[in-house]
Amino acid sequence: MQRRRSIGAEVVGGGVHFRVWAPAQERVAVVIDGRAHPLEAETDGYFSTLVPGAQAGTHYKFRLADGDYPDPASRFQPEGPHGPSEVIDPTFEWRPWRGVDPRSAVLYEMHIGTFTAEGTYAAAERHLPKLAELGITIVELMPVSEFPGTFGWGYDGVDLYAPTRLYGRPEELRHFIDTAHAHGLGVILDVVYNHVGPDGNYLKKFTPHYFSRRYENEWGEPLNFDGEHAHGVRELFAENAAYWIDEFHFDGLRLDATQSMFDASEKHILCEIGERAHAAARGRGIFLVGENEPQNTKLLREYRLDALWNDDWHHTARVAATGFTEAYYTDYRGTARELVAMANFGFLYQGQYYRWQKKRRGTPSREIRPERLVCYLQNHDQIANSATGQRLHELTSRGKLKALTALLLLQPQTPMLFQGQEFGARTPFLYFADHNPELAKAVRKGRREFLEQFPSIKGRDLAAPEERSTFEQCKLDHDERDAELESWHRELLALRREQPFDAELRASALSDDCLLLRWFAGATRDRLLVVNLGDALHFDPVSDPLLAPPEGFEGWEVVWGDELREWRIPAEGATLLRPRET
Repeated sequence: MQRRRSIGAEVVGGGVHFRVWAPAQERVAVVIDGRAHPLEAETDGYFSTLVPGAQAGTHYKFRLADGDYPDPASRFQPEGPHGPSEVIDPTFEWRPWRGVDPRSAVLYEMHIGTFTAEGTYAAAERHLPKLAELGITIVELMPVSEFPGTFGWGYDGVDLYAPTRLYGRPEELRHFIDTAHAHGLGVILDVVYNHVGPDGNYLKKFTPHYFSRRYENEWGEPLNFDGEHAHGVRELFAENAAYWIDEFHFDGLRLDATQSMFDASEKHILCEIGERAHAAARGRGIFLVGENEPQNTKLLREYRLDALWNDDWHHTARVAATGFTEAYYTDYRGTARELVAMANFGFLYQGQYYRWQKKRRGTPSREIRPERLVCYLQNHDQIANSATGQRLHELTSRGKLKALTALLLLQPQTPMLFQGQEFGARTPFLYFADHNPELAKAVRKGRREFLEQFPSIKGRDLAAPEERSTFEQCKLDHDERDAELESWHRELLALRREQPFDAELRASALSDDCLLLRWFAGATRDRLLVVNLGDALHFDPVSDPLLAPPEGFEGWEVVWGDELREWRIPAEGATLLRPRET
Protein backbone atom coordinates (compact mmCIF):
# COMPACT_ATOMS: atom_id res chain seq x y z
CA MET A 1 0.00 0.00 0.00
CA GLN A 2 1.54 3.29 -1.15
CA ARG A 3 0.99 5.96 1.49
CA ARG A 4 1.91 9.63 1.51
CA ARG A 5 2.89 9.64 5.20
CA SER A 6 3.57 6.66 7.44
CA ILE A 7 0.78 7.11 10.02
CA GLY A 8 -2.81 8.31 10.24
CA ALA A 9 -5.79 7.95 7.89
CA GLU A 10 -5.17 8.46 4.17
CA VAL A 11 -7.60 8.42 1.25
CA VAL A 12 -6.52 5.79 -1.28
CA GLY A 13 -8.15 4.17 -4.27
CA GLY A 14 -11.40 2.60 -3.13
CA GLY A 15 -11.33 3.64 0.50
CA VAL A 16 -9.23 4.89 3.41
CA HIS A 17 -6.08 3.29 4.76
CA PHE A 18 -5.59 3.55 8.54
CA ARG A 19 -2.24 3.04 10.28
CA VAL A 20 -1.41 3.59 13.95
CA TRP A 21 1.41 2.78 16.38
CA ALA A 22 0.01 1.00 19.47
CA PRO A 23 2.64 -1.42 20.83
CA ALA A 24 0.85 -1.70 24.19
CA GLN A 25 -2.22 -3.23 22.48
CA GLU A 26 -2.86 -6.77 21.29
CA ARG A 27 -5.77 -5.74 19.08
CA VAL A 28 -6.84 -2.46 17.47
CA ALA A 29 -9.92 -1.66 15.40
CA VAL A 30 -11.17 1.45 13.67
CA VAL A 31 -14.77 2.33 14.50
CA ILE A 32 -16.85 4.02 11.78
CA ASP A 33 -20.58 4.63 12.25
CA GLY A 34 -20.63 2.14 15.13
CA ARG A 35 -18.98 -0.65 13.15
CA ALA A 36 -15.54 -1.93 14.14
CA HIS A 37 -13.03 -2.83 11.42
CA PRO A 38 -10.07 -4.83 12.83
CA LEU A 39 -6.55 -3.65 12.00
CA GLU A 40 -3.82 -6.13 11.15
CA ALA A 41 -0.74 -6.25 13.35
CA GLU A 42 2.54 -5.32 11.64
CA THR A 43 6.05 -5.35 13.10
CA ASP A 44 7.31 -2.85 15.69
CA GLY A 45 3.88 -2.20 17.18
CA TYR A 46 2.09 -0.84 14.11
CA PHE A 47 -1.44 -1.81 13.05
CA SER A 48 -3.11 -1.04 9.72
CA THR A 49 -6.03 -1.81 7.42
CA LEU A 50 -7.86 -0.57 4.35
CA VAL A 51 -11.56 0.18 4.85
CA PRO A 52 -13.31 0.07 1.45
CA GLY A 53 -16.00 2.68 1.02
CA ALA A 54 -14.63 5.05 3.64
CA GLN A 55 -13.88 8.51 2.27
CA ALA A 56 -12.89 12.08 3.09
CA GLY A 57 -15.24 13.38 5.76
CA THR A 58 -15.57 10.00 7.48
CA HIS A 59 -15.49 10.26 11.29
CA TYR A 60 -13.73 7.52 13.23
CA LYS A 61 -11.99 6.45 16.44
CA PHE A 62 -9.60 3.64 17.28
CA ARG A 63 -10.96 0.93 19.57
CA LEU A 64 -8.44 -0.24 22.16
CA ALA A 65 -8.82 -2.65 25.07
CA ASP A 66 -10.38 -0.05 27.37
CA GLY A 67 -12.33 2.18 24.97
CA ASP A 68 -12.45 4.26 21.79
CA TYR A 69 -9.95 7.08 21.24
CA PRO A 70 -9.02 9.70 18.59
CA ASP A 71 -6.19 8.96 16.16
CA PRO A 72 -2.79 10.16 17.51
CA ALA A 73 -2.11 11.33 13.93
CA SER A 74 -5.61 12.69 13.30
CA ARG A 75 -5.76 15.23 10.47
CA PHE A 76 -8.79 17.03 11.98
CA GLN A 77 -10.84 16.98 15.18
CA PRO A 78 -14.16 18.69 14.29
CA GLU A 79 -15.49 18.39 17.87
CA GLY A 80 -12.20 19.05 19.64
CA PRO A 81 -9.57 16.73 21.09
CA HIS A 82 -12.04 14.45 22.90
CA GLY A 83 -14.25 13.83 19.85
CA PRO A 84 -13.88 11.65 16.76
CA SER A 85 -11.20 12.14 14.14
CA GLU A 86 -12.09 13.07 10.56
CA VAL A 87 -10.53 11.73 7.38
CA ILE A 88 -9.10 14.61 5.33
CA ASP A 89 -8.16 14.58 1.66
CA PRO A 90 -5.08 16.86 1.29
CA THR A 91 -5.66 17.43 -2.43
CA PHE A 92 -5.32 21.15 -3.20
CA GLU A 93 -4.53 23.19 -6.32
CA TRP A 94 -1.39 24.97 -5.17
CA ARG A 95 0.07 27.99 -6.95
CA PRO A 96 3.67 27.64 -8.16
CA TRP A 97 6.02 28.66 -5.33
CA ARG A 98 9.77 28.21 -4.96
CA GLY A 99 9.91 28.63 -1.20
CA VAL A 100 11.76 31.14 0.96
CA ASP A 101 15.31 32.39 1.31
CA PRO A 102 16.36 32.49 5.00
CA ARG A 103 19.04 35.06 4.15
CA SER A 104 16.44 37.75 3.41
CA ALA A 105 13.85 36.83 6.04
CA VAL A 106 11.78 39.43 7.87
CA LEU A 107 9.50 37.56 10.27
CA TYR A 108 6.06 38.49 11.58
CA GLU A 109 4.75 36.44 14.51
CA MET A 110 0.98 35.96 14.37
CA HIS A 111 -1.61 34.36 16.66
CA ILE A 112 -4.56 33.55 14.43
CA GLY A 113 -7.09 33.69 17.29
CA THR A 114 -6.26 37.30 18.21
CA PHE A 115 -4.92 38.74 14.97
CA THR A 116 -8.47 39.67 13.95
CA ALA A 117 -11.81 40.04 15.73
CA GLU A 118 -13.06 36.90 13.97
CA GLY A 119 -9.96 34.88 14.86
CA THR A 120 -9.98 32.76 11.70
CA TYR A 121 -7.63 31.95 8.84
CA ALA A 122 -10.05 33.59 6.40
CA ALA A 123 -10.11 36.85 8.37
CA ALA A 124 -6.32 36.93 8.77
CA GLU A 125 -5.92 36.27 5.05
CA ARG A 126 -7.44 39.66 4.23
CA HIS A 127 -4.49 41.41 5.91
CA LEU A 128 -1.76 39.57 4.01
CA PRO A 129 -1.41 42.17 1.22
CA LYS A 130 -0.73 44.89 3.80
CA LEU A 131 1.98 42.78 5.47
CA ALA A 132 3.63 42.18 2.12
CA GLU A 133 3.48 45.89 1.31
CA LEU A 134 5.03 46.67 4.69
CA GLY A 135 8.08 44.54 3.85
CA ILE A 136 7.40 41.30 5.74
CA THR A 137 8.70 38.20 3.94
CA ILE A 138 7.64 35.37 6.28
CA VAL A 139 4.60 35.03 8.55
CA GLU A 140 5.27 32.85 11.60
CA LEU A 141 2.06 31.29 12.94
CA MET A 142 1.89 30.46 16.62
CA PRO A 143 0.90 26.78 17.13
CA VAL A 144 -2.32 25.66 15.44
CA SER A 145 -2.42 22.00 16.49
CA GLU A 146 -5.69 21.04 18.17
CA PHE A 147 -5.99 21.95 21.85
CA PRO A 148 -8.84 21.82 24.40
CA GLY A 149 -11.28 24.63 25.10
CA THR A 150 -12.29 27.55 22.89
CA PHE A 151 -9.18 29.73 23.10
CA GLY A 152 -5.48 29.44 23.96
CA TRP A 153 -1.93 30.16 22.86
CA GLY A 154 -1.63 26.69 21.33
CA TYR A 155 1.41 25.45 23.27
CA ASP A 156 -0.72 22.83 25.03
CA GLY A 157 -1.69 21.09 21.80
CA VAL A 158 -2.56 17.39 21.90
CA ASP A 159 -3.25 16.46 18.26
CA LEU A 160 -0.07 17.36 16.41
CA TYR A 161 -1.41 16.74 12.91
CA ALA A 162 -4.84 18.35 13.32
CA PRO A 163 -5.18 22.11 12.71
CA THR A 164 -7.52 23.34 15.42
CA ARG A 165 -11.20 23.62 14.53
CA LEU A 166 -11.26 27.06 16.21
CA TYR A 167 -9.59 28.87 13.30
CA GLY A 168 -11.21 27.01 10.39
CA ARG A 169 -10.99 23.75 8.51
CA PRO A 170 -7.72 22.34 7.11
CA GLU A 171 -8.59 23.50 3.60
CA GLU A 172 -8.94 27.06 4.93
CA LEU A 173 -5.44 26.88 6.38
CA ARG A 174 -4.18 25.66 3.00
CA HIS A 175 -5.96 28.58 1.33
CA PHE A 176 -4.34 31.02 3.80
CA ILE A 177 -0.87 29.69 2.96
CA ASP A 178 -1.52 29.63 -0.79
CA THR A 179 -2.81 33.23 -0.66
CA ALA A 180 0.27 34.28 1.29
CA HIS A 181 2.42 32.76 -1.45
CA ALA A 182 0.46 34.73 -4.05
CA HIS A 183 1.53 37.90 -2.24
CA GLY A 184 5.17 36.80 -2.01
CA LEU A 185 4.95 35.81 1.65
CA GLY A 186 6.27 32.59 3.13
CA VAL A 187 4.51 30.99 6.11
CA ILE A 188 6.24 28.97 8.83
CA LEU A 189 4.59 27.16 11.74
CA ASP A 190 5.51 27.19 15.42
CA VAL A 191 5.53 23.55 16.54
CA VAL A 192 5.83 22.08 20.03
CA TYR A 193 7.91 18.91 20.10
CA ASN A 194 9.07 19.11 23.72
CA HIS A 195 5.83 18.07 25.48
CA VAL A 196 2.15 17.38 24.86
CA GLY A 197 -0.72 19.17 26.61
CA PRO A 198 -2.39 17.47 29.62
CA ASP A 199 -6.04 17.65 28.52
CA GLY A 200 -7.11 15.51 25.57
CA ASN A 201 -3.77 13.70 25.39
CA TYR A 202 -4.54 10.02 24.74
CA LEU A 203 -1.07 8.87 23.68
CA LYS A 204 -0.59 6.70 26.77
CA LYS A 205 -3.67 4.71 25.81
CA PHE A 206 -1.75 3.48 22.78
CA THR A 207 1.53 3.00 24.66
CA PRO A 208 3.23 4.45 27.74
CA HIS A 209 6.47 4.45 25.72
CA TYR A 210 5.62 7.87 24.33
CA PHE A 211 7.04 9.36 27.53
CA SER A 212 10.35 9.14 29.37
CA ARG A 213 11.30 8.91 33.05
CA ARG A 214 14.95 9.70 32.39
CA TYR A 215 14.51 13.48 32.26
CA GLU A 216 12.64 16.35 33.86
CA ASN A 217 10.67 18.83 31.83
CA GLU A 218 9.10 21.99 33.27
CA TRP A 219 6.35 21.96 30.61
CA GLY A 220 5.05 18.41 31.16
CA GLU A 221 6.16 14.81 30.80
CA PRO A 222 9.37 14.49 28.74
CA LEU A 223 9.00 12.66 25.45
CA ASN A 224 10.84 9.42 24.82
CA PHE A 225 13.21 10.13 21.96
CA ASP A 226 16.01 7.83 23.10
CA GLY A 227 14.65 5.05 25.31
CA GLU A 228 13.00 1.69 24.76
CA HIS A 229 10.59 1.71 21.78
CA ALA A 230 11.60 5.29 20.95
CA HIS A 231 11.39 4.55 17.22
CA GLY A 232 7.60 5.04 17.19
CA VAL A 233 7.85 8.31 19.11
CA ARG A 234 10.53 9.63 16.78
CA GLU A 235 8.41 8.62 13.79
CA LEU A 236 5.34 10.51 15.08
CA PHE A 237 7.29 13.76 15.50
CA ALA A 238 9.64 13.57 12.50
CA GLU A 239 6.72 12.67 10.25
CA ASN A 240 4.77 15.58 11.71
CA ALA A 241 7.46 18.01 10.57
CA ALA A 242 7.38 16.50 7.08
CA TYR A 243 3.56 16.52 7.05
CA TRP A 244 3.26 20.28 7.59
CA ILE A 245 5.82 20.96 4.85
CA ASP A 246 4.37 18.39 2.42
CA GLU A 247 0.59 18.59 2.81
CA PHE A 248 0.22 22.27 3.80
CA HIS A 249 3.19 23.76 1.93
CA PHE A 250 4.44 25.52 5.06
CA ASP A 251 7.79 27.14 4.35
CA GLY A 252 9.42 25.94 7.54
CA LEU A 253 9.02 25.51 11.26
CA ARG A 254 9.82 27.35 14.46
CA LEU A 255 10.75 24.70 17.05
CA ASP A 256 9.63 25.60 20.57
CA ALA A 257 11.91 25.15 23.61
CA THR A 258 14.36 22.77 21.93
CA GLN A 259 16.38 22.53 25.16
CA SER A 260 13.56 20.31 26.47
CA MET A 261 13.75 17.87 23.55
CA PHE A 262 15.96 15.41 25.41
CA ASP A 263 17.81 12.88 23.27
CA ALA A 264 21.07 11.04 23.86
CA SER A 265 20.80 9.06 20.62
CA GLU A 266 23.63 9.00 18.10
CA LYS A 267 21.36 11.03 15.79
CA HIS A 268 19.47 13.69 17.71
CA ILE A 269 15.75 13.92 16.95
CA LEU A 270 16.33 17.49 15.71
CA CYS A 271 18.60 16.13 12.97
CA GLU A 272 15.91 13.69 11.92
CA ILE A 273 13.27 16.43 11.92
CA GLY A 274 15.48 18.64 9.77
CA GLU A 275 16.16 15.84 7.29
CA ARG A 276 12.48 14.92 6.97
CA ALA A 277 11.43 18.54 6.60
CA HIS A 278 13.94 19.23 3.82
CA ALA A 279 13.02 16.01 2.01
CA ALA A 280 9.32 16.88 2.20
CA ALA A 281 9.99 20.31 0.65
CA ARG A 282 11.11 18.61 -2.59
CA GLY A 283 13.52 21.38 -3.48
CA ARG A 284 11.51 24.33 -2.15
CA GLY A 285 13.46 26.65 0.13
CA ILE A 286 12.42 26.27 3.77
CA PHE A 287 13.38 27.99 7.02
CA LEU A 288 13.91 26.07 10.28
CA VAL A 289 14.38 28.23 13.37
CA GLY A 290 14.79 27.07 16.95
CA GLU A 291 14.08 28.54 20.33
CA ASN A 292 16.86 27.41 22.64
CA GLU A 293 17.14 29.07 26.04
CA PRO A 294 20.81 28.02 26.62
CA GLN A 295 21.70 29.44 23.18
CA ASN A 296 23.45 26.31 21.96
CA THR A 297 24.92 26.96 18.53
CA LYS A 298 25.34 23.22 17.98
CA LEU A 299 21.78 23.37 16.64
CA LEU A 300 23.07 25.55 13.81
CA ARG A 301 26.38 23.81 13.27
CA GLU A 302 25.20 20.17 13.36
CA TYR A 303 21.40 19.89 13.47
CA ARG A 304 20.48 21.62 10.17
CA LEU A 305 18.57 24.49 11.74
CA ASP A 306 18.81 27.76 9.84
CA ALA A 307 18.49 30.16 12.78
CA LEU A 308 18.06 30.55 16.54
CA TRP A 309 16.13 33.12 18.54
CA ASN A 310 18.45 35.61 20.28
CA ASP A 311 16.96 36.34 23.70
CA ASP A 312 20.14 38.20 24.68
CA TRP A 313 19.35 40.85 22.08
CA HIS A 314 15.78 41.24 23.31
CA HIS A 315 16.80 41.46 26.96
CA THR A 316 19.45 44.12 26.36
CA ALA A 317 17.12 46.14 24.13
CA ARG A 318 14.32 45.89 26.69
CA VAL A 319 16.57 47.14 29.48
CA ALA A 320 17.79 49.96 27.22
CA ALA A 321 14.21 50.96 26.51
CA THR A 322 12.75 50.70 30.01
CA GLY A 323 15.53 50.41 32.61
CA PHE A 324 13.74 47.30 33.91
CA THR A 325 16.33 44.87 35.35
CA GLU A 326 14.37 42.32 37.40
CA ALA A 327 14.45 38.51 37.17
CA TYR A 328 15.99 37.25 33.91
CA TYR A 329 16.87 40.82 32.92
CA THR A 330 19.27 41.00 35.90
CA ASP A 331 22.43 40.30 33.89
CA TYR A 332 21.82 42.96 31.23
CA ARG A 333 22.65 46.67 31.36
CA GLY A 334 21.05 47.87 28.13
CA THR A 335 24.20 49.74 27.09
CA ALA A 336 25.53 50.59 23.66
CA ARG A 337 28.50 48.38 24.49
CA GLU A 338 26.25 45.30 24.82
CA LEU A 339 24.49 46.04 21.53
CA VAL A 340 27.86 46.55 19.83
CA ALA A 341 29.13 43.25 21.24
CA MET A 342 26.15 41.44 19.69
CA ALA A 343 26.63 43.22 16.36
CA ASN A 344 30.21 41.95 16.35
CA PHE A 345 29.88 38.50 17.93
CA GLY A 346 26.24 37.29 17.90
CA PHE A 347 25.06 36.26 21.36
CA LEU A 348 26.04 38.38 24.36
CA TYR A 349 26.52 35.36 26.62
CA GLN A 350 28.82 32.75 25.07
CA GLY A 351 29.91 30.85 28.16
CA GLN A 352 30.29 33.60 30.78
CA TYR A 353 28.91 33.19 34.27
CA TYR A 354 25.24 34.22 34.42
CA ARG A 355 24.15 35.34 37.87
CA TRP A 356 20.43 34.83 37.40
CA GLN A 357 20.85 31.11 36.65
CA LYS A 358 23.94 30.72 38.83
CA LYS A 359 25.79 28.97 36.01
CA ARG A 360 27.47 29.66 32.68
CA ARG A 361 25.23 30.62 29.79
CA GLY A 362 25.56 30.39 26.03
CA THR A 363 28.00 29.00 23.48
CA PRO A 364 30.39 30.68 21.00
CA SER A 365 28.63 32.34 18.07
CA ARG A 366 31.39 34.49 16.55
CA GLU A 367 31.53 32.28 13.43
CA ILE A 368 27.74 32.23 13.00
CA ARG A 369 26.50 34.46 10.20
CA PRO A 370 24.32 37.29 11.60
CA GLU A 371 21.20 36.37 9.62
CA ARG A 372 21.14 33.05 11.50
CA LEU A 373 20.19 34.86 14.71
CA VAL A 374 16.62 36.15 15.03
CA CYS A 375 16.25 39.41 16.97
CA TYR A 376 13.09 41.08 18.25
CA LEU A 377 11.81 43.84 20.49
CA GLN A 378 8.59 41.95 21.19
CA ASN A 379 7.30 38.39 20.99
CA HIS A 380 4.39 36.50 22.52
CA ASP A 381 6.32 35.37 25.62
CA GLN A 382 8.07 38.62 26.41
CA ILE A 383 4.97 40.82 26.14
CA ALA A 384 2.92 38.44 28.25
CA ASN A 385 5.63 38.05 30.91
CA SER A 386 4.34 41.12 32.68
CA ALA A 387 1.38 42.08 34.84
CA THR A 388 -0.61 43.79 32.09
CA GLY A 389 0.75 42.53 28.74
CA GLN A 390 1.63 46.05 27.59
CA ARG A 391 3.46 46.66 24.31
CA LEU A 392 6.93 48.21 24.34
CA HIS A 393 5.83 51.52 22.82
CA GLU A 394 3.73 52.10 25.96
CA LEU A 395 6.73 51.51 28.25
CA THR A 396 9.41 53.69 26.68
CA SER A 397 9.93 57.08 25.05
CA ARG A 398 9.15 57.75 21.42
CA GLY A 399 12.81 58.48 20.71
CA LYS A 400 14.13 55.25 22.21
CA LEU A 401 11.47 53.29 20.35
CA LYS A 402 12.58 54.91 17.09
CA ALA A 403 16.26 54.21 17.82
CA LEU A 404 15.71 50.55 18.68
CA THR A 405 13.33 49.97 15.78
CA ALA A 406 15.94 51.35 13.38
CA LEU A 407 18.63 49.13 14.88
CA LEU A 408 16.38 46.05 14.74
CA LEU A 409 15.41 46.57 11.10
CA LEU A 410 18.73 47.79 9.66
CA GLN A 411 21.22 45.46 11.35
CA PRO A 412 22.08 42.24 9.47
CA GLN A 413 20.47 39.90 12.01
CA THR A 414 17.05 38.55 11.01
CA PRO A 415 14.34 40.79 12.49
CA MET A 416 10.99 39.62 13.82
CA LEU A 417 7.93 41.72 14.62
CA PHE A 418 5.03 40.64 16.81
CA GLN A 419 1.53 41.24 15.48
CA GLY A 420 0.48 44.86 15.80
CA GLN A 421 3.97 46.07 16.69
CA GLU A 422 4.27 47.81 13.35
CA PHE A 423 1.29 50.09 13.96
CA GLY A 424 1.56 50.61 17.73
CA ALA A 425 -1.22 48.27 18.82
CA ARG A 426 -2.71 49.33 22.13
CA THR A 427 -4.25 45.94 22.79
CA PRO A 428 -2.27 43.91 25.32
CA PHE A 429 -1.10 40.34 24.82
CA LEU A 430 -1.71 38.24 27.92
CA TYR A 431 -1.50 34.55 28.70
CA PHE A 432 -4.87 32.89 28.06
CA ALA A 433 -5.91 29.23 28.10
CA ASP A 434 -9.44 27.79 28.29
CA HIS A 435 -9.07 24.70 30.48
CA ASN A 436 -11.46 22.66 32.59
CA PRO A 437 -11.95 24.15 36.11
CA GLU A 438 -9.48 21.87 37.90
CA LEU A 439 -6.71 22.35 35.35
CA ALA A 440 -7.49 26.07 35.00
CA LYS A 441 -6.93 26.51 38.73
CA ALA A 442 -3.53 24.79 38.51
CA VAL A 443 -2.53 26.82 35.42
CA ARG A 444 -3.54 30.09 37.07
CA LYS A 445 -1.46 29.19 40.14
CA GLY A 446 1.53 28.17 38.01
CA ARG A 447 1.35 31.34 35.97
CA ARG A 448 1.31 33.52 39.10
CA GLU A 449 4.28 31.64 40.57
CA PHE A 450 6.23 32.11 37.33
CA LEU A 451 5.57 35.85 37.18
CA GLU A 452 6.44 36.38 40.83
CA GLN A 453 10.11 36.09 39.89
CA PHE A 454 9.54 39.79 39.09
CA PRO A 455 9.32 41.62 42.47
CA SER A 456 7.28 44.42 40.90
CA ILE A 457 4.56 41.91 39.94
CA LYS A 458 4.40 39.99 43.19
CA GLY A 459 1.08 40.56 44.92
CA ARG A 460 -0.56 42.35 41.99
CA ASP A 461 -3.88 41.31 40.50
CA LEU A 462 -3.37 39.34 37.28
CA ALA A 463 -5.82 38.55 34.52
CA ALA A 464 -7.15 35.00 34.92
CA PRO A 465 -5.92 32.91 31.94
CA GLU A 466 -9.18 30.93 31.78
CA GLU A 467 -11.48 33.97 31.56
CA ARG A 468 -12.76 34.67 28.08
CA SER A 469 -12.38 38.39 28.73
CA THR A 470 -8.61 37.87 29.03
CA PHE A 471 -8.58 36.40 25.54
CA GLU A 472 -10.97 38.93 24.02
CA GLN A 473 -9.04 42.00 25.13
CA CYS A 474 -5.98 40.72 23.24
CA LYS A 475 -7.67 40.87 19.83
CA LEU A 476 -6.05 43.45 17.58
CA ASP A 477 -7.93 46.56 16.50
CA HIS A 478 -6.62 47.18 12.99
CA ASP A 479 -8.38 50.55 12.78
CA GLU A 480 -6.34 51.95 15.68
CA ARG A 481 -3.06 52.67 13.90
CA ASP A 482 -0.14 54.96 14.65
CA ALA A 483 0.60 56.25 11.14
CA GLU A 484 4.07 57.58 11.96
CA LEU A 485 5.19 54.33 13.61
CA GLU A 486 3.85 52.32 10.71
CA SER A 487 5.71 54.55 8.23
CA TRP A 488 8.94 54.01 10.17
CA HIS A 489 8.60 50.26 9.72
CA ARG A 490 7.73 50.55 6.04
CA GLU A 491 10.59 52.94 5.27
CA LEU A 492 13.15 51.01 7.30
CA LEU A 493 12.21 47.68 5.74
CA ALA A 494 12.52 49.23 2.29
CA LEU A 495 16.00 50.47 3.26
CA ARG A 496 16.84 47.04 4.67
CA ARG A 497 16.42 45.59 1.18
CA GLU A 498 19.16 47.98 0.01
CA GLN A 499 21.55 47.48 2.92
CA PRO A 500 25.01 46.17 1.85
CA PHE A 501 24.87 43.09 4.08
CA ASP A 502 27.52 41.45 1.92
CA ALA A 503 30.03 44.08 3.09
CA GLU A 504 32.38 44.14 6.07
CA LEU A 505 30.54 45.37 9.18
CA ARG A 506 32.23 47.08 12.12
CA ALA A 507 30.53 48.43 15.23
CA SER A 508 31.65 50.63 18.10
CA ALA A 509 30.23 52.50 21.10
CA LEU A 510 30.63 56.28 21.20
CA SER A 511 29.22 56.41 24.74
CA ASP A 512 27.20 54.28 27.13
CA ASP A 513 24.11 55.13 25.07
CA CYS A 514 25.33 55.75 21.52
CA LEU A 515 26.59 53.20 19.00
CA LEU A 516 27.72 53.04 15.38
CA LEU A 517 27.33 50.35 12.74
CA ARG A 518 29.50 50.90 9.65
CA TRP A 519 29.31 48.86 6.46
CA PHE A 520 32.47 49.05 4.31
CA ALA A 521 31.00 48.25 0.91
CA GLY A 522 33.11 50.49 -1.31
CA ALA A 523 32.53 54.12 -2.25
CA THR A 524 28.85 55.07 -2.51
CA ARG A 525 27.65 51.74 -1.08
CA ASP A 526 29.12 52.44 2.36
CA ARG A 527 26.51 52.95 5.07
CA LEU A 528 26.73 54.33 8.61
CA LEU A 529 24.01 53.83 11.23
CA VAL A 530 24.09 56.06 14.31
CA VAL A 531 21.85 54.96 17.18
CA ASN A 532 21.54 57.12 20.29
CA LEU A 533 19.51 55.89 23.27
CA GLY A 534 20.52 58.73 25.59
CA ASP A 535 21.15 62.46 25.77
CA ALA A 536 22.35 64.63 22.90
CA LEU A 537 26.06 64.35 22.09
CA HIS A 538 28.61 66.54 20.31
CA PHE A 539 31.89 65.08 19.05
CA ASP A 540 34.79 67.47 18.41
CA PRO A 541 37.31 66.13 17.59
CA VAL A 542 35.76 63.22 15.69
CA SER A 543 38.17 60.52 16.82
CA ASP A 544 36.28 57.31 15.95
CA PRO A 545 37.48 56.06 12.53
CA LEU A 546 34.04 54.60 11.75
CA LEU A 547 32.80 58.18 11.36
CA ALA A 548 35.28 58.93 8.56
CA PRO A 549 33.74 58.99 5.07
CA PRO A 550 35.27 56.86 2.31
CA GLU A 551 38.32 58.32 0.59
CA GLY A 552 37.33 60.89 -2.00
CA PHE A 553 34.06 61.85 -0.34
CA GLU A 554 33.39 65.09 1.50
CA GLY A 555 31.24 63.67 4.27
CA TRP A 556 27.91 61.99 4.90
CA GLU A 557 24.30 62.70 4.01
CA VAL A 558 21.14 61.51 5.73
CA VAL A 559 19.21 58.65 4.14
CA TRP A 560 16.73 58.26 6.98
CA GLY A 561 16.21 59.60 10.48
CA ASP A 562 17.41 62.59 12.49
CA GLU A 563 19.50 65.37 10.96
CA LEU A 564 23.15 65.42 12.01
CA ARG A 565 25.32 68.55 11.73
CA GLU A 566 28.98 68.77 12.74
CA TRP A 567 28.54 65.51 14.63
CA ARG A 568 25.89 66.92 16.93
CA ILE A 569 23.84 63.81 17.61
CA PRO A 570 20.29 64.48 18.85
CA ALA A 571 18.98 62.71 21.93
CA GLU A 572 17.15 59.40 21.55
CA GLY A 573 17.03 58.71 17.84
CA ALA A 574 18.71 57.08 14.89
CA THR A 575 20.18 58.15 11.56
CA LEU A 576 21.22 56.15 8.52
CA LEU A 577 23.89 57.88 6.43
CA ARG A 578 25.55 57.39 3.05
CA PRO A 579 28.68 59.04 1.61
CA ARG A 580 28.18 62.55 0.21
CA GLU A 581 30.06 63.21 -2.99
CA THR A 582 32.13 66.39 -3.33
